[in-house]
Amino acid sequence: MTPDYADTNVTGVPVSCLALSLYGNCSVKHYAAYAVGAALVDTEIQVTDAELSAMGVEKGMMTLVDQDRQRELLAQLSDHLTSASHASGGSVCNSMIATAMMGAPTYMSCKVAQDADGDIYLADLEHSGVAHRLTDRSSDGVTGKCIVLITPDAERSMNTHLGISETLSTTEVDEAAIKNSAWVYLEGYLATSPTGHAAALKTKALAEQYGVHTAISFSDPGMVKFFRNNMAAMVEGGVELVFCNESEALEWGECDQLDDAVVTIKQVAQRFVITLGADGALCWDGETLHRVAGHPVDAVNTNGAGDMFAGAFLYALSRGETDLRATEFATLAAGEVVKYFGPRLDRDICLGLRRHFFGD
Repeated sequence: MTPDYADTNVTGVPVSCLALSLYGNCSVKHYAAYAVGAALVDTEIQVTDAELSAMGVEKGMMTLVDQDRQRELLAQLSDHLTSASHASGGSVCNSMIATAMMGAPTYMSCKVAQDADGDIYLADLEHSGVAHRLTDRSSDGVTGKCIVLITPDAERSMNTHLGISETLSTTEVDEAAIKNSAWVYLEGYLATSPTGHAAALKTKALAEQYGVHTAISFSDPGMVKFFRNNMAAMVEGGVELVFCNESEALEWGECDQLDDAVVTIKQVAQRFVITLGADGALCWDGETLHRVAGHPVDAVNTNGAGDMFAGAFLYALSRGETDLRATEFATLAAGEVVKYFGPRLDRDICLGLRRHFFGD
Protein backbone atom coordinates (compact mmCIF):
# COMPACT_ATOMS: atom_id res chain seq x y z
CA MET A 1 0.00 0.00 0.00
CA THR A 2 1.37 3.40 -0.95
CA PRO A 3 -0.29 6.42 0.70
CA ASP A 4 -1.22 9.20 -1.68
CA TYR A 5 0.85 12.26 -0.83
CA ALA A 6 0.02 14.21 -3.98
CA ASP A 7 -2.16 16.65 -2.07
CA THR A 8 -1.34 16.43 1.62
CA ASN A 9 1.14 14.82 3.95
CA VAL A 10 0.40 12.94 7.16
CA THR A 11 -0.25 16.13 9.12
CA GLY A 12 -2.48 17.70 6.51
CA VAL A 13 0.09 20.24 5.30
CA PRO A 14 -0.10 20.62 1.50
CA VAL A 15 2.92 18.96 -0.07
CA SER A 16 3.04 21.72 -2.64
CA CYS A 17 4.03 24.02 0.23
CA LEU A 18 7.07 21.97 1.15
CA ALA A 19 10.36 23.43 -0.03
CA LEU A 20 11.85 19.99 -0.49
CA SER A 21 15.21 21.10 -1.85
CA LEU A 22 17.88 23.58 -0.89
CA TYR A 23 19.80 26.10 -2.93
CA GLY A 24 16.79 27.50 -4.77
CA ASN A 25 15.58 24.23 -6.30
CA CYS A 26 11.86 24.62 -5.64
CA SER A 27 10.60 21.71 -7.72
CA VAL A 28 7.81 19.93 -5.91
CA LYS A 29 8.50 16.33 -4.94
CA HIS A 30 6.15 13.69 -3.58
CA TYR A 31 8.62 12.60 -0.90
CA ALA A 32 11.03 14.47 1.30
CA ALA A 33 13.25 11.40 1.34
CA TYR A 34 13.57 7.93 -0.18
CA ALA A 35 15.52 5.23 1.64
CA VAL A 36 16.61 1.69 0.90
CA GLY A 37 17.79 -0.56 3.69
CA ALA A 38 17.35 -3.59 5.89
CA ALA A 39 13.93 -4.21 7.42
CA LEU A 40 14.40 -5.47 10.97
CA VAL A 41 12.18 -6.01 13.97
CA ASP A 42 13.98 -4.91 17.13
CA THR A 43 13.70 -6.73 20.44
CA GLU A 44 15.08 -4.48 23.17
CA ILE A 45 16.22 -6.16 26.39
CA GLN A 46 17.78 -4.55 29.44
CA VAL A 47 20.90 -6.36 30.68
CA THR A 48 23.84 -5.78 32.99
CA ASP A 49 27.41 -5.38 31.79
CA ALA A 50 28.21 -8.70 33.46
CA GLU A 51 25.48 -10.45 31.46
CA LEU A 52 26.72 -8.84 28.27
CA SER A 53 30.22 -10.08 28.93
CA ALA A 54 29.05 -13.58 29.90
CA MET A 55 27.21 -13.89 26.57
CA GLY A 56 30.28 -12.79 24.62
CA VAL A 57 28.55 -9.75 23.12
CA GLU A 58 30.75 -6.86 22.00
CA LYS A 59 29.49 -3.74 23.70
CA GLY A 60 28.35 -0.78 21.63
CA MET A 61 28.69 -2.56 18.30
CA MET A 62 26.39 -4.09 15.69
CA THR A 63 27.31 -7.74 15.13
CA LEU A 64 25.84 -9.85 12.33
CA VAL A 65 24.76 -13.26 13.61
CA ASP A 66 22.84 -16.27 12.34
CA GLN A 67 19.51 -17.56 13.65
CA ASP A 68 21.20 -20.12 15.90
CA ARG A 69 23.18 -17.40 17.67
CA GLN A 70 20.03 -15.32 18.15
CA ARG A 71 18.22 -18.34 19.59
CA GLU A 72 21.17 -18.95 21.92
CA LEU A 73 21.07 -15.36 23.15
CA LEU A 74 17.31 -15.42 23.67
CA ALA A 75 17.59 -18.70 25.59
CA GLN A 76 20.14 -17.12 27.93
CA LEU A 77 17.84 -14.13 28.34
CA SER A 78 14.59 -16.05 28.76
CA ASP A 79 13.92 -14.51 32.19
CA HIS A 80 14.20 -11.02 30.63
CA LEU A 81 11.69 -11.49 27.81
CA THR A 82 8.59 -10.55 29.80
CA SER A 83 9.85 -6.95 29.86
CA ALA A 84 11.27 -6.89 26.33
CA SER A 85 9.84 -4.48 23.76
CA HIS A 86 9.29 -5.20 20.06
CA ALA A 87 9.11 -2.67 17.22
CA SER A 88 10.07 -2.29 13.59
CA GLY A 89 13.62 -1.13 13.18
CA GLY A 90 16.52 -0.90 10.83
CA SER A 91 18.47 2.33 10.67
CA VAL A 92 16.93 4.08 7.67
CA CYS A 93 13.45 2.80 8.56
CA ASN A 94 13.67 4.57 11.92
CA SER A 95 14.78 7.74 10.14
CA MET A 96 12.02 7.60 7.51
CA ILE A 97 9.39 7.06 10.20
CA ALA A 98 10.73 10.03 12.18
CA THR A 99 10.68 12.33 9.15
CA ALA A 100 7.16 11.22 8.24
CA MET A 101 5.77 11.63 11.75
CA MET A 102 7.18 15.15 11.90
CA GLY A 103 5.20 15.98 8.79
CA ALA A 104 7.23 15.32 5.63
CA PRO A 105 6.28 12.24 3.54
CA THR A 106 8.89 9.54 2.98
CA TYR A 107 9.29 6.28 1.06
CA MET A 108 11.00 3.04 2.13
CA SER A 109 12.28 0.21 -0.07
CA CYS A 110 13.04 -3.04 1.76
CA LYS A 111 12.09 -6.73 2.07
CA VAL A 112 10.04 -8.55 4.70
CA ALA A 113 8.78 -12.12 4.79
CA GLN A 114 5.24 -13.42 5.17
CA ASP A 115 5.54 -13.91 8.93
CA ALA A 116 4.54 -12.31 12.23
CA ASP A 117 7.59 -10.04 12.31
CA GLY A 118 6.82 -8.92 8.78
CA ASP A 119 3.32 -8.04 9.94
CA ILE A 120 4.76 -5.93 12.78
CA TYR A 121 7.09 -4.11 10.41
CA LEU A 122 4.42 -3.42 7.80
CA ALA A 123 1.92 -2.19 10.39
CA ASP A 124 4.48 0.25 11.80
CA LEU A 125 5.26 1.67 8.34
CA GLU A 126 1.61 2.20 7.54
CA HIS A 127 0.76 3.64 10.97
CA SER A 128 3.59 6.14 10.53
CA GLY A 129 2.57 7.11 6.99
CA VAL A 130 5.72 5.85 5.25
CA ALA A 131 5.04 4.85 1.65
CA HIS A 132 6.22 1.46 0.34
CA ARG A 133 5.35 -1.27 -2.12
CA LEU A 134 5.49 -4.32 0.16
CA THR A 135 2.53 -5.97 -1.52
CA ASP A 136 4.12 -9.30 -2.47
CA ARG A 137 5.88 -10.74 0.57
CA SER A 138 7.81 -13.97 0.23
CA SER A 139 6.84 -17.10 2.18
CA ASP A 140 10.47 -18.20 1.96
CA GLY A 141 12.80 -17.03 4.69
CA VAL A 142 12.13 -14.87 7.73
CA THR A 143 11.96 -11.16 8.41
CA GLY A 144 15.20 -9.76 9.79
CA LYS A 145 15.52 -9.42 13.56
CA CYS A 146 17.81 -7.44 15.83
CA ILE A 147 18.35 -8.21 19.50
CA VAL A 148 19.23 -4.88 21.11
CA LEU A 149 20.84 -5.26 24.52
CA ILE A 150 20.67 -2.13 26.69
CA THR A 151 23.11 -1.75 29.58
CA PRO A 152 22.57 0.60 32.58
CA ASP A 153 24.75 3.29 30.96
CA ALA A 154 22.16 3.44 28.11
CA GLU A 155 24.59 1.94 25.57
CA ARG A 156 23.07 -0.40 23.00
CA SER A 157 24.75 -3.53 21.64
CA MET A 158 23.07 -5.11 18.62
CA ASN A 159 23.05 -8.70 17.38
CA THR A 160 21.40 -8.77 13.97
CA HIS A 161 20.14 -11.59 11.80
CA LEU A 162 19.30 -10.02 8.45
CA GLY A 163 16.96 -12.80 7.36
CA ILE A 164 15.31 -11.99 4.04
CA SER A 165 16.93 -8.53 4.11
CA GLU A 166 20.18 -10.25 3.18
CA THR A 167 18.67 -10.75 -0.29
CA LEU A 168 17.64 -7.09 -0.68
CA SER A 169 18.69 -6.26 -4.23
CA THR A 170 18.31 -3.87 -7.13
CA THR A 171 14.86 -5.41 -7.68
CA GLU A 172 13.57 -3.53 -4.63
CA VAL A 173 14.91 -0.16 -5.83
CA ASP A 174 11.97 2.01 -6.93
CA GLU A 175 13.08 4.36 -9.71
CA ALA A 176 9.81 6.30 -9.81
CA ALA A 177 9.93 6.96 -6.07
CA ILE A 178 13.55 8.10 -6.28
CA LYS A 179 12.70 10.48 -9.12
CA ASN A 180 9.90 11.93 -6.98
CA SER A 181 12.04 12.43 -3.87
CA ALA A 182 14.09 15.40 -2.73
CA TRP A 183 16.70 13.19 -1.07
CA VAL A 184 17.83 9.58 -1.15
CA TYR A 185 19.22 8.23 2.10
CA LEU A 186 21.48 5.17 2.24
CA GLU A 187 22.64 3.20 5.26
CA GLY A 188 26.17 1.91 5.61
CA TYR A 189 24.77 -1.45 6.68
CA LEU A 190 24.09 -2.15 2.99
CA ALA A 191 27.83 -2.66 2.60
CA THR A 192 27.59 -6.09 4.26
CA SER A 193 25.56 -7.78 1.51
CA PRO A 194 26.64 -8.05 -2.15
CA THR A 195 23.08 -7.60 -3.39
CA GLY A 196 22.32 -4.85 -0.86
CA HIS A 197 25.49 -3.06 -1.85
CA ALA A 198 24.41 -3.25 -5.49
CA ALA A 199 21.04 -1.77 -4.49
CA ALA A 200 22.80 1.12 -2.78
CA LEU A 201 24.96 1.85 -5.82
CA LYS A 202 21.94 1.73 -8.13
CA THR A 203 19.97 4.05 -5.85
CA LYS A 204 22.81 6.56 -5.76
CA ALA A 205 23.23 6.41 -9.55
CA LEU A 206 19.52 7.02 -10.13
CA ALA A 207 19.54 9.91 -7.67
CA GLU A 208 22.40 11.51 -9.54
CA GLN A 209 20.63 10.89 -12.86
CA TYR A 210 17.49 12.68 -11.67
CA GLY A 211 19.20 15.47 -9.73
CA VAL A 212 18.10 14.12 -6.34
CA HIS A 213 20.22 14.98 -3.29
CA THR A 214 22.27 12.11 -1.84
CA ALA A 215 22.88 11.33 1.83
CA ILE A 216 24.51 8.38 3.56
CA SER A 217 24.95 7.21 7.13
CA PHE A 218 28.16 5.41 8.06
CA SER A 219 25.89 3.44 10.45
CA ASP A 220 28.45 1.68 12.66
CA PRO A 221 32.23 1.72 13.24
CA GLY A 222 32.31 -1.94 12.21
CA MET A 223 30.88 -1.11 8.80
CA VAL A 224 33.68 1.37 8.17
CA LYS A 225 36.38 -0.92 9.54
CA PHE A 226 35.40 -4.29 8.06
CA PHE A 227 33.57 -3.24 4.86
CA ARG A 228 35.70 -0.23 3.98
CA ASN A 229 36.00 -0.97 0.27
CA ASN A 230 32.24 -1.30 -0.15
CA MET A 231 31.66 1.85 1.89
CA ALA A 232 34.20 3.68 -0.27
CA ALA A 233 32.33 2.58 -3.40
CA MET A 234 29.10 3.98 -1.95
CA VAL A 235 30.65 7.45 -1.62
CA GLU A 236 32.78 7.28 -4.76
CA GLY A 237 32.42 10.49 -6.73
CA GLY A 238 31.15 12.17 -3.58
CA VAL A 239 27.83 12.54 -1.78
CA GLU A 240 26.09 15.68 -0.67
CA LEU A 241 25.61 14.75 2.97
CA VAL A 242 27.17 12.28 5.43
CA PHE A 243 25.84 11.39 8.87
CA CYS A 244 28.22 9.68 11.29
CA ASN A 245 29.13 9.58 14.95
CA GLU A 246 32.55 10.32 16.41
CA SER A 247 33.72 6.69 16.42
CA GLU A 248 32.69 6.22 12.79
CA ALA A 249 34.37 9.48 11.78
CA LEU A 250 37.65 8.47 13.41
CA GLU A 251 37.45 5.03 11.81
CA TRP A 252 36.82 6.57 8.39
CA GLY A 253 39.76 8.95 8.86
CA GLU A 254 41.94 6.13 10.25
CA CYS A 255 43.03 8.60 12.89
CA ASP A 256 42.56 9.43 16.56
CA GLN A 257 41.90 13.16 16.26
CA LEU A 258 38.52 14.53 15.18
CA ASP A 259 40.13 17.45 13.33
CA ASP A 260 41.90 14.94 11.08
CA ALA A 261 38.67 13.00 10.54
CA VAL A 262 36.93 16.20 9.45
CA VAL A 263 39.54 16.74 6.75
CA THR A 264 39.10 13.17 5.49
CA ILE A 265 35.29 13.30 5.36
CA LYS A 266 35.44 16.56 3.41
CA GLN A 267 37.08 14.57 0.61
CA VAL A 268 33.87 12.57 0.00
CA ALA A 269 31.06 14.82 1.26
CA GLN A 270 29.97 18.33 0.40
CA ARG A 271 28.39 18.63 3.85
CA PHE A 272 28.32 16.40 6.91
CA VAL A 273 27.30 16.05 10.52
CA ILE A 274 29.30 14.23 13.19
CA THR A 275 27.22 13.44 16.26
CA LEU A 276 29.02 13.59 19.61
CA GLY A 277 26.51 11.97 21.95
CA ALA A 278 25.75 14.09 24.99
CA ASP A 279 28.19 16.72 23.70
CA GLY A 280 26.01 17.58 20.69
CA ALA A 281 27.27 17.60 17.11
CA LEU A 282 29.64 19.11 14.57
CA CYS A 283 28.10 20.39 11.34
CA TRP A 284 30.04 21.26 8.19
CA ASP A 285 27.69 23.15 5.86
CA GLY A 286 30.18 23.46 3.01
CA GLU A 287 31.60 26.72 4.28
CA THR A 288 31.69 26.74 8.08
CA LEU A 289 32.22 24.10 10.76
CA HIS A 290 29.60 24.67 13.45
CA ARG A 291 29.52 23.11 16.91
CA VAL A 292 26.07 22.56 18.38
CA ALA A 293 25.78 21.82 22.09
CA GLY A 294 23.86 18.83 23.37
CA HIS A 295 20.83 18.95 25.67
CA PRO A 296 21.25 17.59 29.21
CA VAL A 297 19.00 14.53 29.57
CA ASP A 298 18.75 11.40 31.68
CA ALA A 299 19.43 8.81 28.97
CA VAL A 300 18.10 5.27 29.40
CA ASN A 301 18.65 3.95 25.87
CA THR A 302 20.78 5.21 22.98
CA ASN A 303 19.21 2.80 20.46
CA GLY A 304 17.83 4.89 17.60
CA ALA A 305 19.48 8.17 18.62
CA GLY A 306 21.48 8.50 15.40
CA ASP A 307 18.49 7.40 13.34
CA MET A 308 16.29 10.02 14.99
CA PHE A 309 18.99 12.63 14.39
CA ALA A 310 19.07 11.88 10.66
CA GLY A 311 15.27 11.76 10.38
CA ALA A 312 14.85 15.10 12.16
CA PHE A 313 17.65 16.65 10.11
CA LEU A 314 16.01 15.57 6.83
CA TYR A 315 12.67 16.88 8.07
CA ALA A 316 14.25 20.27 8.77
CA LEU A 317 15.77 20.33 5.28
CA SER A 318 12.32 19.63 3.84
CA ARG A 319 11.28 22.97 5.32
CA GLY A 320 14.19 24.74 3.63
CA GLU A 321 16.13 25.20 6.88
CA THR A 322 19.90 25.69 6.91
CA ASP A 323 22.20 22.84 7.92
CA LEU A 324 22.97 24.61 11.19
CA ARG A 325 19.29 24.98 12.02
CA ALA A 326 18.68 21.36 11.01
CA THR A 327 21.51 20.24 13.31
CA GLU A 328 20.04 22.18 16.22
CA PHE A 329 16.65 20.56 15.70
CA ALA A 330 18.12 17.09 15.18
CA THR A 331 20.19 17.41 18.36
CA LEU A 332 17.02 18.27 20.27
CA ALA A 333 15.16 15.28 18.80
CA ALA A 334 18.01 12.83 19.44
CA GLY A 335 18.22 14.05 23.02
CA GLU A 336 14.53 13.30 23.41
CA VAL A 337 14.54 9.76 22.04
CA VAL A 338 17.25 8.56 24.45
CA LYS A 339 14.91 9.30 27.37
CA TYR A 340 12.70 6.36 26.38
CA PHE A 341 13.04 2.68 25.58
CA GLY A 342 12.38 1.90 21.93
CA PRO A 343 14.11 3.22 18.79
CA ARG A 344 11.65 6.04 18.06
CA LEU A 345 9.29 8.63 19.47
CA ASP A 346 5.54 8.48 18.96
CA ARG A 347 3.78 10.95 16.69
CA ASP A 348 2.56 13.26 19.45
CA ILE A 349 6.08 13.75 20.79
CA CYS A 350 7.46 14.30 17.26
CA LEU A 351 4.86 16.95 16.54
CA GLY A 352 5.45 18.49 19.96
CA LEU A 353 9.16 18.85 19.19
CA ARG A 354 8.29 20.43 15.85
CA ARG A 355 5.95 22.95 17.48
CA HIS A 356 8.46 23.74 20.22
CA PHE A 357 11.33 24.35 17.81
CA PHE A 358 9.66 25.75 14.69
CA GLY A 359 6.51 27.21 16.22
CA ASP A 360 4.02 25.37 13.99
